[in-house]
Amino acid sequence: MTDELHDAYDVVVAGGGAAGLNGALMLARSRRTVAVIDAGAPRNAPAEGVHGLLARDGMPPGELLARGRAEVRHYGGQVLRGEIGAVTRGERGAFAVTLADGRSTRARRLLVATGLVDELPAVPGLREGWGRDVLHCPYCHGWEVRDRAVGVLGGGPMSVHQALLFRQLSDDVLFFPHAAPPPAGEEAERLAARGIRVVEGEVAAVEYARGRLAGLRMADGRRLARQALVVGPRMVARVPFLAGIGLRPVEHPGGAGEFLPADATGRTEVPGVWAAGNVADLAAQVGAAAAAGALAAAHLNADLVAEETDAALAARRTASRAGDGDGDGAAAAAGGSPRGR
Repeated sequence: MTDELHDAYDVVVAGGGAAGLNGALMLARSRRTVAVIDAGAPRNAPAEGVHGLLARDGMPPGELLARGRAEVRHYGGQVLRGEIGAVTRGERGAFAVTLADGRSTRARRLLVATGLVDELPAVPGLREGWGRDVLHCPYCHGWEVRDRAVGVLGGGPMSVHQALLFRQLSDDVLFFPHAAPPPAGEEAERLAARGIRVVEGEVAAVEYARGRLAGLRMADGRRLARQALVVGPRMVARVPFLAGIGLRPVEHPGGAGEFLPADATGRTEVPGVWAAGNVADLAAQVGAAAAAGALAAAHLNADLVAEETDAALAARRTASRAGDGDGDGAAAAAGGSPRGR
């Protein structure tokens, strides 16, 4: 199968990360026609390695995704570079998928796995070290900064929790409330009990030396040496292209950002649309995202099978009433999948 966009598919997968590729792998192995539309901007691209993923710990993100694309293609699925600009309802309930470059196709079902965007606080220098010395997840990056001088930038709903988690990895952790009020009450007590000092005052900039994090410069001129900085970004699902079918992200109840609501199988409130990975679960690591993609694909395929079986059964009954034997020919004509399953 070539990488030229075809006119129609059983499933279009939006997003070529772990969730999207694993979903596509499951669908291709079920002999579904599937196209993955990949914008080529994975969230974890700045990271040196993927961690916490059994048998693949430390693998560079780009290598993991390259292997995933090859596996999808091995089973006849397509992976195409592009960005979906809009999705609307087409004929007979299918989805009309239009790419930003003007290409278009139709899909009976959609699997949305476009991930999220990390919106970092407006502190100069923060973005420069993102994914390396500027971190957010102790399970993704914590081992790599063990025993180092760690700073935690406050302001997010999970900032104090982050500080306590990173204290498990280092004895030297400072908490910087930055523009937020300093922790009070039990939160302050919990930090003090673990020996985490609170440094009040606004952070003016994150500074580097020889390409690595050197420390934080405070608004009053103080400089505090740090080797790693933990920050809680606001995480926002990448789904503006779904507005045409009435799907929009909602605010996460924990205040962490915006996500696309879906049930435990990935099914959204719009029939025919499933979601998997960070787009629906802001906290999912690579392994969890891949598993969610596989689960959503299995349920999506079952939904297609049920639809095709219903159509075949209706055709068989119609043929039977007309006295046409067992109705196999009419059932085949009813079709459903482009492969004639």
